Amino acid sequence: MADVLVLVDHVDGSVRKPTLELLTLARRLGDPVAVHLGPGADTAAPTLAEYGAVRVLAADAPEFTEYLVVPKVDALRAAVESVSPVAVLVPSSAEGKEIAARLALRLDSGLITDAVDVEAGDRGPIATQSVFAASYTTRSRITSGIPVITVKPNSAAPEAAPAAGAVETLEVTVTEGGGGTRVVSRAARESTGRPELTEAAIVVSGGRGVNGAENFSVIEALADSLGAAVGASRAAVDAGWYPHSSQVGQTGKSVSPQLYIAAGISGAIQHRAGMQTSKTIVAVNKDEEAPIFDLVDFGVVGDLFQVVPTLTEEIRTRKG
Repeated sequence: MADVLVLVDHVDGSVRKPTLELLTLARRLGDPVAVHLGPGADTAAPTLAEYGAVRVLAADAPEFTEYLVVPKVDALRAAVESVSPVAVLVPSSAEGKEIAARLALRLDSGLITDAVDVEAGDRGPIATQSVFAASYTTRSRITSGIPVITVKPNSAAPEAAPAAGAVETLEVTVTEGGGGTRVVSRAARESTGRPELTEAAIVVSGGRGVNGAENFSVIEALADSLGAAVGASRAAVDAGWYPHSSQVGQTGKSVSPQLYIAAGISGAIQHRAGMQTSKTIVAVNKDEEAPIFDLVDFGVVGDLFQVVPTLTEEIRTRKG
């Protein structure tokens, strides 16, 4: 079978869930070949092999951390030249989409971003996207060059399919000066103990109806009972009630979890654009005419300060 390159998203060799999803999707197109950039390839290899990587192309250089995306584009292009894949799959993060765009430009290839599904076609991979604020679903294929596709987290359930996963050294010539943008400092993100918003299987979001930063503890308590991430609407973020990094919507982050709970969120199009592809949507709002009820699977008309704590307590009781 033909090879499919998968760019590995990891932290010092600890492979993140979106990569396992990409390996699962890549097996529909051919044999997955993982591209691991930075330290920890030997640590990552067993996990990558468990989910279908036939090979792991590994490269480590200080430029990968000293500069922004250009050295990683150099490495991914070197992998393309080494393997001649039928497609390149990249996680659809902010960095991933920039890497994919730069790679497609260098390869004179087509690019599809934010795919929610990928399948084999007679004339190349076919990608499914949710577009125009998730009002439409499109199926597209790239007609020029090697397809470069970024895939949103939670687009597929990771499925193990053990393969060899042998680690091979990838020779990379890094662009001098790293493209002109150097990292001058780093600060560790404060850990909340909750999953990353864009990768979480469950997201609980609060909006204007939460009515204050001090009341977001109600949203956090429900999220913690479910092992979920916490999101917020633009109205809540603009009011300073919750950090911008947690904003869900067209000008924030797009999420596609298995379960999305919206509490006190009216459902303006700006917010819907960032969460409408969620598998199951539940809303709690005291306004029965709120637009959010037009797209939910389950809706509760009621005061979130009564409904959400009751739900949280019931979940904790059932979990024992």
